[in-house]
Amino acid sequence: MVAIDRKAHWESVYSTKGDTGVSWYQSEPRLSLELIRSVAPPARGRIIDVGGGASVLVDRLLDLPFEKIAVLDISEAALSKAKSRLGERARRVEWIAADITEAETLVGTFDIWHDRAVFHFLTDAADRRKYVELARQTVPEGGHLIIASFADDGPKRCSDLDVCRYNAKTMGAELGEGFSLIREAREMHTTPWGSSQAFFYGVFRRQ
Repeated sequence: MVAIDRKAHWESVYSTKGDTGVSWYQSEPRLSLELIRSVAPPARGRIIDVGGGASVLVDRLLDLPFEKIAVLDISEAALSKAKSRLGERARRVEWIAADITEAETLVGTFDIWHDRAVFHFLTDAADRRKYVELARQTVPEGGHLIIASFADDGPKRCSDLDVCRYNAKTMGAELGEGFSLIREAREMHTTPWGSSQAFFYGVFRRQ
């Protein structure tokens, strides 16, 4: 199997499709916000949205009392779309253009690590180990990891790529020791063209 150029793939996706032309688009990230609020510090917390791309989640996070907000994505085109939409508010966000499996460190530590639809694209076990190790380094004891992936009955492919599907048990096994599941949820996401995708959401506490 020929390895794809991951960055080139996602730059192409975001450069050729409109903000609402990708399957994971949400006009309102309701469940992510609910889970984030449930574990967020009362004030001056720090959050990173891994694979945030052009998502409007960052718009909503700017309305919450976070001291530090960061958005990481492999696609500079996606981050540019978000920055353009936010205008002057974009200055309040740390923007990180990087492949999460190749980033050795991030910009400090974060109380909340949020990822909707990145981890399930990591079909290589070595990439998943790198992801988890970076999360261990980034989220301190008492912090939280919120991961949303395709559920067991979700799609097997997305954006012309294979994916891995998860439930609470299999996601917990991938994260390993140091992360304890405190809440799980299910979402039936409707794509912009009307199809349904089953998502698993897990909230893990860093121990």
